[in-house]
Amino acid sequence: MLSGEDFSHLFKTFERTAFRLETLDEYDVDEEREDIARFLAGEDMGPDWGDNPWVRSMTDKGKQVSRVHVLRSPLTEYLRYELAAYPGNIKAGESIGIIDLSEQDVSGLPDHDFWMMDDRDVYRMHYTPQGKFTGAELLPPSRLMEYQGYRDRALTVATPFAAYWEGHH
Repeated sequence: MLSGEDFSHLFKTFERTAFRLETLDEYDVDEEREDIARFLAGEDMGPDWGDNPWVRSMTDKGKQVSRVHVLRSPLTEYLRYELAAYPGNIKAGESIGIIDLSEQDVSGLPDHDFWMMDDRDVYRMHYTPQGKFTGAELLPPSRLMEYQGYRDRALTVATPFAAYWEGHH
């Protein structure tokens, strides 16, 4: 299981593409607590909110970053915060889609998060029941085609974020 700096290193070393499937309604991330409180209080989120530097650190090198978030309306406070940040990720070059299970009956996707790097390495994400990240498990190469199928299915049925946000914000 990768965590901490070992996991962060993946985002510095992938060569072409990084895809994430997100499935949780809550993520417990220590570094986000102050931002979430500011967001919920309606305060200014600062310049990084409008152009995510973490995403830009990858896309400025010509790398593609994309995600599909599988969720269910109504949105939790955490999801309202996360989705409100997505326009800054998109401005920085990330492609984001949404699958809202309260509006679409979608089957054939896993019930867990994963990252796929360079269409060859799949990391299944593990979390506590409260959404705290515990580690990323590198899956064996024999599972690659299965996860490529999940990615392709998610990308096919996802609503582009801008269209989703326009109808829900």
